[in-house]
Amino acid sequence: MKIALVTPYDYPFPGGVTEHILQLDREFRRRGHDTRIVAASSNDADTLEDNVIKVSGAVSSFPFSGSNVRVTISPQVFQRVKKILAREKFDIVHAHEPAAPPLCPIVLHHSRAVNIGTFHAYRETNTAYQLTRPLLAPLYNKLDGRIFVSQAVRDFTLAQFPGEYRVIPNGIDLQRFAAPGIQPIERFDDGRPNILYVGRLDKRKGFEFLLRAFPEIKKTFPTARLLVVGAFTGQEKKSFVQYARRHKLTSIHFVGYVSRQELPRYYRTATIFCAPSTGFESFGIVLLEAMAAGVPIVASDITGYRQVLSPETQGKLVPPGDADAIARACITLLQDARVREQMGRAGQSTAAHYDWSQIADAVLAYYDELLVTRKSQVTRAAYPRWNWQRFSWSIGE
Repeated sequence: MKIALVTPYDYPFPGGVTEHILQLDREFRRRGHDTRIVAASSNDADTLEDNVIKVSGAVSSFPFSGSNVRVTISPQVFQRVKKILAREKFDIVHAHEPAAPPLCPIVLHHSRAVNIGTFHAYRETNTAYQLTRPLLAPLYNKLDGRIFVSQAVRDFTLAQFPGEYRVIPNGIDLQRFAAPGIQPIERFDDGRPNILYVGRLDKRKGFEFLLRAFPEIKKTFPTARLLVVGAFTGQEKKSFVQYARRHKLTSIHFVGYVSRQELPRYYRTATIFCAPSTGFESFGIVLLEAMAAGVPIVASDITGYRQVLSPETQGKLVPPGDADAIARACITLLQDARVREQMGRAGQSTAAHYDWSQIADAVLAYYDELLVTRKSQVTRAAYPRWNWQRFSWSIGE
């Protein structure tokens, strides 16, 4: 089948939605399907994959829910999307974050294919949905099917917009993180305890609480090291670097962005992985990455992370925003190699259920169901007209 995967965000700027689309695209093509990624991109068109349809290069960054989103604001997108859909004639249009303006709503407005929306985002309250419900209702009515990446996202969205849905979680490229031949980063592979953080430095990611916990960890483990990996700028890390200098904290390495090939090596280097987000996480992809690598976890006890991590099984859950609790949990794990090993094995077992090959099969099965439903609806709609024509012909004869 011919499938459009639509992202509202700057492609391929790192992020959970981008990674999700990349993996679905790879798995779909592996099965012989014809896919296109429809997106705005600040990258030049000739640097993108051949099956990426770039609708605009005008991308701007806006604050949203404690993070920053990069979306297009080009007025030319409306007509470009209309032409793209008329030319490509997709069987499936799959919009990720379908309400995220402006690209996904525009695509759904023009699409005559079977439309599916995947909902990734989770909020603690649905006030915004309640206020915008009259505006969003026509858009949601364009969706033949909805996919929620977690029960939390489902409960949050269905409260305002009931309808046909599946819960299909995010996935992980298991072998990418679990392969036994992955080598640690040499300069950090010296026997010292490594605490790894992976993510942006947005407020909701909670890195400041891990940073505040680090001095207490250092009291018990003076050689401990903090590795900070993510797509953040020099300006974004500035206040954290200043904090570390004021408190004379050493052994903090702001690594920054690393390639897809290098990221598994950082997990393999870690003694503990820490995810201190304060909320708004629909699902714990970074937790699954750490689990696949066999790394025990200290994470905030928030809805999205509880979907993936069972306390004291693959790691420890601590109250969000509690630096002291983060420090205690890290110290406890660093003191017990046996527990770390047990949690690492449990994590690998859990991660195996989320391999992208299984997730892609579930998504494709849902596509097939919706295509059959659309076909039967068209047949039923056409039958009365066909029956009336037969009746008219018999009268004429």
